[in-house]
Amino acid sequence: MDSSFQSSGGAAGGHILVVDDEPSVRESVGYALEQEGFQVTLAEDGEDAEGRLSGSEFDLLVLDIMMPGKSGLDICREVRARSAVPIILLTAKDAEVDKVVGLEVGADDYMTKPFSVRELLGRVRAQLRRRELDRTNGSEGTAIETGPVTIDLARHLVSVRGEPINLTRSEFQVLRLLTENPGQVFSRKEIMEELWQTEFRGDVRACDVHISNLRQKLERDPQKPELVLTVRRVGYRFAD
Repeated sequence: MDSSFQSSGGAAGGHILVVDDEPSVRESVGYALEQEGFQVTLAEDGEDAEGRLSGSEFDLLVLDIMMPGKSGLDICREVRARSAVPIILLTAKDAEVDKVVGLEVGADDYMTKPFSVRELLGRVRAQLRRRELDRTNGSEGTAIETGPVTIDLARHLVSVRGEPINLTRSEFQVLRLLTENPGQVFSRKEIMEELWQTEFRGDVRACDVHISNLRQKLERDPQKPELVLTVRRVGYRFAD
């Protein structure tokens, strides 16, 4: 079992849990994050991760999906039920279904193996930057009301037609972007860059998963959306 990496600069960059059953992956990722000033805790499988999560607070999780016993998807689902901590999943090269399911259960992003550690670092920074902006913007104490949707920015609460709905952090940010600009069309790339707060170079199909999940929660009939609308060959907009 691995011990925690302790950054020489303290935890100024945040505390990150890396879970992967491949020693080479978790060690290299952990070392790279430690060199960037993060405090890093390593876990070798899902059961190990559960113990770590019960004993510490983390600012971000990096989870491998395919592990013996409890999978990264299981952990993601359980964590998301109680926390909005950013989650990045590590997936196999051709595991498209896993990527989609991962986003559906609340992951914020995914990396496909083999991946560049430098790119992973960029995505970690982007997720932490997004989280900090969430906190800053939430302190404004304002609300958005458009059509049947009301968003309490301070408390990260959303209601539709007076009924509260539960959104993941990423779903909340997508909805916020669209409702702040009703009628404006956003491309998939623009939506993902809003989530990342940086240039997006990944698979824009991740945007479609977030939109699909939003429609499941917002629309009377997700197959005939009235609120989150598709603009063919361009992207998406919120009904004005």
